[in-house]
Amino acid sequence: MNVNQQPHMASPYGQPQPGYQGYPQPGHGGGHVPSGYPAQYAPYNGPGSAYQQGPPQGKGAPPTFPPASTAPSQPPPTEAVAQAPLQSYYRTLPPAQQPFPNAVPLFSSTGPTQPQAPPPVSPQSFPQAPPVSQPPFSTAQVPPGPTQLYGGPLPSTQSSFSRPPLPTSQPSAFPAGPPPTSTPSQLPGVMQPQPPVSQPSPYHSGPPPTSTGFPPQVGAPPRPRLAGMQGPPMASQGPPMTSQGPPMASQGPPMTSQGPPMASQGPPMAQANHIHPTQPGMPPGPINASLSGSPPQPGMQGYPPQQNGAFGQVRGPQPGYTGPYPGQPNYGAPPAAPALAPAAPKRLDPDSIPSPIQVIEDDKANKGSEPFTTGVRGQAPPLVTTKFQVKDQGNASPRYIRCTAYNMPCNSDMAKQSQVPLAAVIKPLAPLPLDETPPYLLDHGESGPIRCNRCKAYMCPYMQFIEGGRRFQCGFCSCVTEVPPHYFQHLDHTGKRVDCYDRPELSMGSYEFTATVDYCKNNKFPQPPAFIFLIDVSYNAVKNGMVGIVCQELKTLLDYLPRENPDVESNIRVGFITYNKVLHFYNVKASLAQPQMMVVSDVADMFVPLLDGFLVSVSESRVVIESLLDQIPEMFADTRETETVFGPVIQAGLEALKAADCAGKLFVFHSSLPIAEAPGKLKNREDKKLVGTDKEKSLFQPQVSFYNTLAKECVAQGCCVDLFLFPNQYVDVATLGVVPTSTGGSIYKYTYFQAPSDQERFLNDLRRDVQKQVGFDAVMRVRTSTGIRATDFFGSFYMSNTTDVELAGLDCDKTVTVEFRHDDKLSEETGALMQCAVLYTSCSGQRRLRIHNMAVNCCSQLADLYRNCETDTIINFFAKYAYRSVLSSPTKNVRDSLMNQCAQILACYRKNCASPSSAGQLILPECMKLLPVYLNCMLKSDVLQPGADVSLDNRAYLRQLVSTMDVAESHVFFYPRLLPLQKLDVESMTLPVAVRDSEERLSRGGVYLLENGLNIFLWVGVNAQQELLQNIFGTPAFSQIDPSMTSLPALDNPFSKRLMEIIKSVRAQRSRYMKLMVVKQEDKLELIFKHFLVEDKSNNGGASYVDFLCHMHKEIRQLLS
Repeated sequence: MNVNQQPHMASPYGQPQPGYQGYPQPGHGGGHVPSGYPAQYAPYNGPGSAYQQGPPQGKGAPPTFPPASTAPSQPPPTEAVAQAPLQSYYRTLPPAQQPFPNAVPLFSSTGPTQPQAPPPVSPQSFPQAPPVSQPPFSTAQVPPGPTQLYGGPLPSTQSSFSRPPLPTSQPSAFPAGPPPTSTPSQLPGVMQPQPPVSQPSPYHSGPPPTSTGFPPQVGAPPRPRLAGMQGPPMASQGPPMTSQGPPMASQGPPMTSQGPPMASQGPPMAQANHIHPTQPGMPPGPINASLSGSPPQPGMQGYPPQQNGAFGQVRGPQPGYTGPYPGQPNYGAPPAAPALAPAAPKRLDPDSIPSPIQVIEDDKANKGSEPFTTGVRGQAPPLVTTKFQVKDQGNASPRYIRCTAYNMPCNSDMAKQSQVPLAAVIKPLAPLPLDETPPYLLDHGESGPIRCNRCKAYMCPYMQFIEGGRRFQCGFCSCVTEVPPHYFQHLDHTGKRVDCYDRPELSMGSYEFTATVDYCKNNKFPQPPAFIFLIDVSYNAVKNGMVGIVCQELKTLLDYLPRENPDVESNIRVGFITYNKVLHFYNVKASLAQPQMMVVSDVADMFVPLLDGFLVSVSESRVVIESLLDQIPEMFADTRETETVFGPVIQAGLEALKAADCAGKLFVFHSSLPIAEAPGKLKNREDKKLVGTDKEKSLFQPQVSFYNTLAKECVAQGCCVDLFLFPNQYVDVATLGVVPTSTGGSIYKYTYFQAPSDQERFLNDLRRDVQKQVGFDAVMRVRTSTGIRATDFFGSFYMSNTTDVELAGLDCDKTVTVEFRHDDKLSEETGALMQCAVLYTSCSGQRRLRIHNMAVNCCSQLADLYRNCETDTIINFFAKYAYRSVLSSPTKNVRDSLMNQCAQILACYRKNCASPSSAGQLILPECMKLLPVYLNCMLKSDVLQPGADVSLDNRAYLRQLVSTMDVAESHVFFYPRLLPLQKLDVESMTLPVAVRDSEERLSRGGVYLLENGLNIFLWVGVNAQQELLQNIFGTPAFSQIDPSMTSLPALDNPFSKRLMEIIKSVRAQRSRYMKLMVVKQEDKLELIFKHFLVEDKSNNGGASYVDFLCHMHKEIRQLLS
């Protein structure tokens, strides 16, 4: 889609696309699910809709609505739970020139059929809307971006909310201001005590609502409170509903007048819904539903609500999945009768607020089928959770670069006003799927790549050839440069070179050049790199089995060192050192019969005692190396030495690489705090009393400056350090991690390492770490077009100046995040350009330049900026920014400033882009509606808001880990994926649709798989079906499941085989091997598992999603007032 055209925004809340109905929602019980399990709970059938679906519309055709008098021929559906389905809050306003329907959503009750006189009704703030006759918006105004409205003034407390019912027999009207062009939606807000009828509502700046709002209705008492949050659990086998009872709204299919449009359609339209507050304790009475919309569709049978027995609440379904469409089976569950509950405290309904799962599924349906072509400037890619293919047509693939905004503000004032961060997350060596072509390698001969004379940008699709092809104008700095004679080519009638599509650097976003000798250190080509393995042989490391495991594994792993060509052996050389308080170097020269050990006990002045025979080729010295690896565990089997050094160990590896004049990587296997007398000696400074104080930041800073200096020396030599930690107590990860995080290395941590349960995870991490694609001695520079510049960088690297990111090692998992600021104005015509160039040595020893180019649009209207952002990338940037800030500010200040920035982003949108509406509504831009939920997950993460049980080492480890995460990893890290395995269809290759991360979503009868990139949990409900348990664990009894198991038994049944495949594929998607933990409901491990149910309130004081959304709403209103 060309973003320069009027953008279409798919509403995520419409009827599913063709093909989207492939997410069946098998039930938890009642009947048999196709290839699922008979479940004892009612099936989940998608949310109800407050309006019914009209006949299908043609592409782009405005939806038509019957006149207001066309009432449905059958009674409207009721709701079983005191909460509204999501659809009923999403008011979709049509684009200009479309008629506005008059609509009120349907709610009716199964109470008496005669209207009853209600108690006096207080007025309240209603979402207003313009009268039908008014033009949709004035031509002067820029149509705002897609919007979501969440209604209702805030409560005085944030504890709980209730969903208000609707006024009735009133056509809905629209606010006296221009409607947005895309999907605003309204949340029921939480009402404060309302003033008497005669007073104006406190939330209106003008007089009380009259014809443009909803006057309070006499004769329209609220719906009865049905089984609500605090109500008793509803029996799934309740009596069937009476014959005249209407179908249940909350279980109906999501119905809008139009489903999520295809790319070519205009914005979808739904009927406007306005939800009004309930007066607690009012008697139940019928509601007159006046409907302007199409008659009910066939197939909207009543479905009972799903009961999640463990938690005593009837939960409405998860919004927006395919409900019972015509022809879809009703799995035989009997309908449930709504039970009246006592008046509960008001609580916002979790189903009515934006659902991450809904957004993820909609993106898969809308963008997962077509390849993503990168030729259109400023086009936002599919989400990281969507599987898609990329076709490079001039911009780098989103696998290499993702931006926070694909429409950049034209000037700094606009950027400052919106507070949206302008950043790119760059993963220069990202691995590609098999169906995508890796970047082409180009050789321009001895003269090297063609570059701009002034800014030194490399030849790319943004260079404009002029004067018949003899010169080119730089797209970054506009300087004109002569084309060298050997590179000259004629231009065609459009001004393009005739060989444009034969040269990747003129037609593609990513490619590589072989570098000439001018790009090499000391003007000479580099030696092939070396790997040095440094193994701690102190008492702890030997006793826990680490030494034996490492030595055994290296015997086979050395055959898999990285190489360019799989048929040729790797030319990486290897060396070995063991250490405790002293260091032991090994001579493994091929000509020796036995390896020789040399001990260096003067750790204060480290040197390498041998030159020849320390770094060797694996194939030449195989016999000697294997002999050494057999002997090391035996040699130190009876050691009593408990103290270790650490600084001299890295110095030893660095000196060895210097002596061999090559770059390389150190693999350090270390077990304890280095307290032995030596440079870099540390003391135990773990002090929980500092947590939450102003001095807490000192715990994230290194204890001594020694390691910062050492890191600088390592980077200069191209010496990258990967650290494998096996601690049983505090080891000061904040200090030990300085060298790995400054050299582009990785840290792996196996606390309380036990061979039987942790060996699998450690060995898989080690294998991947040794084998993965890596570049050495890398320098990265980001160039930008005039108007913006790269001002800040985040990741594992070292910077000796303000422009060059230096990485001793750069592997395929590492990202560098770059923030941009304006230094001039940008123009909408040219957009903004960035070029990331990485100079590195490949594992074969060849010096290369990898180039990634990216062009984004520029905009002068805030609405355009808010229309084209990517929330996942914004959260990735915020996390890195926040996690770095804890080094210099108290965590509370870091959390507050993030919340404030988020509130400013949303308040700016509300003020400048959204159509006028009641202050009681929370309005979110369509592409940022998940910003609050994801931000809340980050704010209550262990680094920023730790529980009492989180160690300082773990916080330091996570802080360093997140600094190099890509967007896909940070997404699942902050919002884990939760899959209901009881809905797994073994015949299908698709996974069951994930559920939201909340305890309310777990069914006692289910088994769920949760993964966050570091762990996999298998949660087993106490009432899980015996057949399901038999298929997974080989035992039908819940009590016989062993919670200490770390791998599932391989059983000979289709379910077990499919589950094994899923776990394997989930692990393959992540850069670290995830250990499996089995969590039985109501077991002690469940506390750990619940920590990852991030929509709930956390033990460490983190807010629930519902409470946080209300808090954000309050903050936004304060900013606006």
